Amino acid sequence: MMKDRMMIFTVITTIIGFMVAVQFQTTKEPDVRDTRTVMELRQELTAEKEKQQELIEELATQEEMLEQLQNTGNVENVIEEAINGLKARAGLTEVSGEGVLIEIRPYFDENYQGGAIRTVPAHLVRMLINELNIYGAKDIAVGSQRIVSTTPIREVQGVTLINSRRMTTFPLQVRVLTDDPEQLHHYMMTSEVKEYLQYENLEFTSAPMTDITVPAYDQSMRVRYMAPVKEES
Repeated sequence: MMKDRMMIFTVITTIIGFMVAVQFQTTKEPDVRDTRTVMELRQELTAEKEKQQELIEELATQEEMLEQLQNTGNVENVIEEAINGLKARAGLTEVSGEGVLIEIRPYFDENYQGGAIRTVPAHLVRMLINELNIYGAKDIAVGSQRIVSTTPIREVQGVTLINSRRMTTFPLQVRVLTDDPEQLHHYMMTSEVKEYLQYENLEFTSAPMTDITVPAYDQSMRVRYMAPVKEES
């Protein structure tokens, strides 16, 4: 009888010990909190929507090209048009049309006590480009640098570099092509980036343009995940 009670007591204490250990382990693991700001979440959501839209457009383009290849006898022309279209989409060609010209320059009031402003901070340039993409920009150039999918925007020793070129000239011009210049202009004049630039003593102006030119990307495009296919002998 005593032996059975000891056995039951042992089993019960083992179960209780196991449950306490599990509970302790559960409460010990820290909660992983999402510390991203509203702006970061908004930018990430926008980026994902843009990727989705790009994939849809790419699928439609490929289907159209496949149909052309099936229905035409001149395959070379179809391929050449496809290559030219890809170059234009990658930012490798100069493009012109309706758009918006944005200029950023230093602004000092009578209470300003800081030093000289050498450049527009890199994080504000990225924020500006994100805002432009949100509101319908098709092609963008900052200074003389075309913004493409691989464009690095970083800060080195207090100077912003775009495509590894220093952005130290004021006014810093941002040329943007869009289907609706007036709408983009009004969006940008009430955008958050305009306020953030003012905090950095930078004045922001925007003007719709009937004809504006965005230069081509003038550096070698890095291709990391593609390789030429060798023709079978």
